[in-house]
Amino acid sequence: MRNDSTWPLSFVVLSIIVRPVLMYTHIQVQFVAPRALFRAVGIGAALFCVLGITMPASASQIDGLQRPQSFVADPSGEFYFISNINGEPEAKDNNGFITRLDKEGKITHLHFIQGGQNGTTLDAPKGMAIVDRLLYVVDVDTLRGFDKETGKPVVTVPLDGNRSHDLHPTIALIDVTYDGKGTLYLSDTEADTIYRVDIAKQHAISILAKNSALAGPSGLAWNAKTGKLVVVSWNKGKISEITPDGAIRELVSNSFFSSRFHNLSGVDFDEWGSMYVSDFSAGKVWRIRPDMKFEVIAEYLSTPADIGIDRKGHLILVPYYYGNAAEMNGLERPSTGGGAKKRSLADYGFDGMKKGPGQ
Repeated sequence: MRNDSTWPLSFVVLSIIVRPVLMYTHIQVQFVAPRALFRAVGIGAALFCVLGITMPASASQIDGLQRPQSFVADPSGEFYFISNINGEPEAKDNNGFITRLDKEGKITHLHFIQGGQNGTTLDAPKGMAIVDRLLYVVDVDTLRGFDKETGKPVVTVPLDGNRSHDLHPTIALIDVTYDGKGTLYLSDTEADTIYRVDIAKQHAISILAKNSALAGPSGLAWNAKTGKLVVVSWNKGKISEITPDGAIRELVSNSFFSSRFHNLSGVDFDEWGSMYVSDFSAGKVWRIRPDMKFEVIAEYLSTPADIGIDRKGHLILVPYYYGNAAEMNGLERPSTGGGAKKRSLADYGFDGMKKGPGQ
């Protein structure tokens, strides 16, 4: 991880040491076995110890996953969920599963919800959102709701009746978010569509926005401070916001002179209104402050997918799609005054799932 000009000198030295080590080991992140990835983690951790730097207490590594796509925190702060596609992202193979973790980030049930078990259908679970007692999950072309305490299926909402057969013969749901007022929003990457689901009206489905300007909408997040939906683009690496009546406004985009973003996957907000965005192919996590200041807070990551923010514990939750792993890290808190405060690695968290330079 790094943060442009604010990192302590010790971390700059660490970066100089780590990069040739990773280059020497020829780590190919997206297709490497998990064991090799964690060997790289061990190298990084050892170098931290040599330099007298400790990992933050809030950092937690989770392995044993199978193509993890989304990582969310329960509002209580007592547990977390990770969705595992476990196969091809559009395959209806009924072998997807959802992992449950305790408040320390330890796995309590690897297959808390398992496709093909106990009458559960779950093919390729991706984005998730928690509303009261229900854990909502988008699964290829269906929205599913499970009891977050027992894992039992409660709600099934197929969306195949909302597709346009002539233009988009299939639905490719990728994420879901909740506005806190009774409405869920779902993104369909292939159809450039955002669906709206009214929970109080028996999960009635309507289209909030359908526009090529969305450019393959991927991650979704509700901005509680503006009352608008934020969506990141997989195809063109841009960020847009959508009003409750469906009006689209571009917030950030690449240009001829600047290609800041590549394939954006996840987005979420912390309690102070800063936005966090994961770039799947570039291996980066960006923080965009309310004043639109951009910062790379992590890079050389192994395919970061749909990230989440634990606003209660102020943690960032990062699933590594091809790394078959995930991690939780502490986030920097805004200054509360009293002059400049020296930052340490604990402000940003330690990332172990690193890529080699140039990957």
